[in-house]
Order: sequence, then C-alpha cells, then structure tokens
Amino acid sequence: MEFGICFKGFVEPDRARALVRQAENAGFTYCWFYDSHILWRESFVAMAMCMEHTKKMRFGPLVTNPNSREWSVAASLFGSLAKQSNGRFDIGLGRGDSAVRVMGKKPSTIKRMEEFTHVVKDLIRGEEVQYGECPEPVKFPWANGYELPVWIGAYGPKALASAGKVGDGVVLQIAEPKIIKWLADQAKAGGEAAGRDMSNYRVMAAAPAHTGSIEEGIEKTKWFPAMVGNHVADIVEKYGSDSDQVPSSLTSYIENRKGYDYSKHGQSDNPYLDFITEDIVKSFCVLGTPDEHIAKIRDLEAAGTTQFNIYLDSGDEEKIIADYGDKIIPAFREQAGASSPMLAAS
Repeated sequence: MEFGICFKGFVEPDRARALVRQAENAGFTYCWFYDSHILWRESFVAMAMCMEHTKKMRFGPLVTNPNSREWSVAASLFGSLAKQSNGRFDIGLGRGDSAVRVMGKKPSTIKRMEEFTHVVKDLIRGEEVQYGECPEPVKFPWANGYELPVWIGAYGPKALASAGKVGDGVVLQIAEPKIIKWLADQAKAGGEAAGRDMSNYRVMAAAPAHTGSIEEGIEKTKWFPAMVGNHVADIVEKYGSDSDQVPSSLTSYIENRKGYDYSKHGQSDNPYLDFITEDIVKSFCVLGTPDEHIAKIRDLEAAGTTQFNIYLDSGDEEKIIADYGDKIIPAFREQAGASSPMLAAS
C-alpha cells in the first residue's frame, strides 16, 4: 500500500514546505495538489517548490484536465517538472470539474481526455506529434524519454472504461471498500476489453482522514461527501438513479441533495451539506483511532486499492501525518515485510 497526501491551494508556502518534509519522513510517497487555478493559487508552482524540499516523494495534480491549458504548454510543464525532480512526477487527469465549471465552462468529452493523454505522453517521451488544429507537428528537442504515469479520475461507466483503456491507474474519490471494488473492477474490465495487461494497474482511494474522535472527524470532513455527491449527480443525470450500471450504494445518498456551490468547492462552509448524514461521512472517509484507520485501509487494500491518498485539509494536519508515520504506515510496512519470501527465508 502506498500513502499520499493532497493539498488545496490555500496552504501557505512555509507550511507546505514543512508538511511535505514531515510527510516524506513519515513514509508518505506521494504529494498531490488540487489543480483549480481560480479557486486556489497555481498548483504547479507549489509542486516545484515542494520538490526542492524532498528527495523521494512524487508529485502531481489531482486532477488536471484537457481544457485549462493548451496541450503543448501542459506537456512542456509536466515534462519540465519530471526532469526537474529527477523523475518524481505523475498526473491525475479528469474531464474538468471546478477548474472549468467555476468559469461557466463545461468539462471535456471522454474522447478529448483520451486524446490529451496520448498527446502529452508522446510529447514528454520525445515523439513528434500533430494534434488538434495545429498546422505543424510539435516535438520537444529537450525530451529525454520520460514515461509519464497518468491516473484517470472517474465515477461513471464510460469514464471508468476510459480510465482502464488509457490510464496507468484510476483515481476514486471515496474510501468505501465495496464501492471501491465495484469502480476499480469496471476500470480494469475496460482495460482488458482494450487488450491491455492490467496486472500492474493502480487504484487510488482519495478521501479525507482524521485521527481523533469520530464526532470531531465527522464535523471536519462533512464537506467531502457533498463534493462526491456533485459528481454522482452528473452520473444520475446521465444514466438515471435506477441504472444497473451504477451501484445504488453510490447514488442513493444524493436523493435529498439540493445543489452545489462551486465557489465553495471542497470546503466546509459550502451551503449544500444538509443532505449528508453521519453514516455517509463515516463510510466515505477514514475516521477514528489509528487502529480503526488500519482496519479500514486494510479493507480498502483487500478491495483492490494500491494507494490511500489523504485529502489533507480538514484540520490537525501535522497530527494526522504524525499519527500515520508513528502508528499506521508502519503496520503496512510490517505486513509487507512479513509476507516477503526473502525475509521469510532469512
């Protein structure tokens, strides 16, 4: 199991530097940033800064999209950060949510997202590419063959199939093991249908985590199911609430949802939180004592999760990182060591 943290753009630079150093020392191997340039500061600037204060931690946007930046600009940005960090750069990619919707624009199509994936990968690798309306092919003379890992964010059947078809992993914004398994299986089936070997396919469960009392954790993470509900509402609008293509455990909780304020995206003061129940928060997030975190993450692992990524913006961030470093991550390192044939034979 890999462990990651994810920042929104309101973390002050001095604190961000301290948090990534603490997280790397605690055993976290990934640091992700929301990429929503109007709601928060430009995320790639913060990533470049944090790269200089870490040695092994990998970085990336969670998620970027095909519409915010011209594609050669995006590819040059990604490739430059990969080179600058000595290969410690991935991207999470989606159709576009708050980064475009807050401007009144629509997300991209799935087809466009797939095309973007191929174009940026090829450019960063160093290949010549002609795309879109560009009259001339494009090639980066400085590219060094880097293979950019792309994680695709998805919920609906078509997006999940696309994640399996073109992605190296799938981003699932939820920490409910049964739903994770259903979503991950859909992505893997999409890849297999496209003829891909899915044996090393990666599955991220991204959700808030809070170590402390359940009651406090619920209050601090209640914003998250509302954010998930916004995506689920799109699925229901497209497929219907009774569709057999989407599990009812994912769709039923939004029946009383009244709306979503994108200017308060992912924040606890979003005015549309009334439909969220305590049981939903406990199901979608990871709360309670360190032992309760270990138990739930093991359930996520059994459901196919390969990375648990904490949305680290619900308060007590230093304490959460410390608790994971002292008590939670070591439990999974010990588990991995005990199951190693080399260690067992020594």
